[in-house]
Amino acid sequence: MQSMETPEPGDGVRLSTPAAKRNREPILALLREVLPASGRVLEIASGSGEHAVHFAQHLPALIWQPSDPSAQARRSIDAWRRHAELTNIESPLALDVTQPWPDEAGEPSAMLCINMLHISPWAATQALLREAGHRLPLGGVLIVYGPFMRDGEHTAASNAAFDADLRQRDPAWGIRALEDVEAEAQLNGLALQRVDELPANNLGVVFLRH
Repeated sequence: MQSMETPEPGDGVRLSTPAAKRNREPILALLREVLPASGRVLEIASGSGEHAVHFAQHLPALIWQPSDPSAQARRSIDAWRRHAELTNIESPLALDVTQPWPDEAGEPSAMLCINMLHISPWAATQALLREAGHRLPLGGVLIVYGPFMRDGEHTAASNAAFDADLRQRDPAWGIRALEDVEAEAQLNGLALQRVDELPANNLGVVFLRH
C-alpha cells in the first residue's frame, strides 16, 4: 500500500514517502540490469522526486528526466534536485500522460513509471504504453513498477484489500491485471521481456520496444 507524502523535516517543499525509501534499492537493482549504459531516461509520474534523485546519483552515465502532472510534486522534485546538486537530472516536466505530451519529453532512451497504473484510470495506462511504443527506440525499455494481478488473482491478501480501498476511493482506479497490460503493450509494439518479484508484493515489469 502506498504511503502518504510528508514534508522532509525542516523543509516544506521536499516531500518524502516511506515507500520510496523502502523500494528504491530493489528498483535500482533492476534498473542496473535493464537500462542502457548511457542515454536519457524519462520518468513518468515521478511523485516526490526521491526516486529520480536516487537513481540519478547511482547511475551517473544516464541523464534523468523526471515529470509529474502535479505542481506540488514538481516543486518537490526540483527541491530534491537542487539539494542533491546533481548534474545529470533535469528540471521536472509538467506531463499528464492522458494529455498532449510536451515537446521536451522527446524520444528518450528508456522510460520508467513507478506506482501510477493502480491510482489512475485505465486510459492512463493505455496512453503510457502508446507513447512508449511511439517514442522509444528499437530495443528501448519501459519499466513499470507496482502491484499487479496475475492469472486473475491478487498476489497477496494485502493487495486485494488495497485494491478494494482504491476502487472505493475512485471506481476508475484499481490494481491492473498484468495480462491486460501486456496485451495493451503488444498493440503498441512492446513485448514483455521480464517480470521480477520485488518487496511488498510489487512487480518490476520490463517491456521491450521491437
